[in-house]
Amino acid sequence: MSKKRKKKFRVRHIVFLVFAIYICSTIYSQQNMMKELKIKKNNTEEEIKKLKSEINYINTEIQNKDSLEFVEKIAREEFRMLKPREIIYVDKNKNKNPFLRKDNH
Repeated sequence: MSKKRKKKFRVRHIVFLVFAIYICSTIYSQQNMMKELKIKKNNTEEEIKKLKSEINYINTEIQNKDSLEFVEKIAREEFRMLKPREIIYVDKNKNKNPFLRKDNH
């Protein structure tokens, strides 16, 4: 009986060791997953803040759509219109200058 008892004792130890390794690896993988999810959550929250800011800006523009300032802004930005006797100085060194683009009409 002593041999059977030793075998059972060894088998129990091996089963317990395998079970302990399984639990430790599961906990480790869950910790990694939690870190990744926290990072993803923070990134998503930052994106939400940016989108809310954009929404507020757009809502403000919608509320001011009938104002003269808004009409002037659109005329200047999208249609490149000028006021009478207005002088524009162009910096030839700037690449992003909208008046120097080749697609001007």
